[in-house]
Amino acid sequence: YMHKHAGCMDCQTPTKLTPPGPMLEESSLMSGQPADEQLPNVPHNIFGPDKWGAITNNHFTAWVGPWGTSYAPNLSPDLDTGTGAWNEELFITILRTGKFMGSGRDILPPMPWYNYAKLTDADLKAMFAYLRSLKPVKNLVPPSVPAPRPN
Repeated sequence: YMHKHAGCMDCQTPTKLTPPGPMLEESSLMSGQPADEQLPNVPHNIFGPDKWGAITNNHFTAWVGPWGTSYAPNLSPDLDTGTGAWNEELFITILRTGKFMGSGRDILPPMPWYNYAKLTDADLKAMFAYLRSLKPVKNLVPPSVPAPRPN
């Protein structure tokens, strides 16, 4: 489901640019923003009506917009840098609440968590089982950063 229909790979898996276009890095499925890639400093005053809506990197794993800077997290089952320590209940809570770790900061755009929140428990459990089936990838992704609030 996640691989073919939900579009999760589009942002959660780094891509490489090839002559026909971006291709998934098959060795890094669902590993998120590459930890060694630095983003340029993008001023937030370029976003808004009649301005830019969002900017992304070539991997499509980092996004900057009026909400702040979003980094796709490592969802591979790596114990230290991914979801290896998560259980099924936590995974479902995260997608139902839109909160990092189920109670932390908001999950930022472009992650459409509100669409996943409408899935059945059986679908979410299947998604979690799929993540567990992947090869663990050690990749410590920086935390997403909400935009500064206007004074």
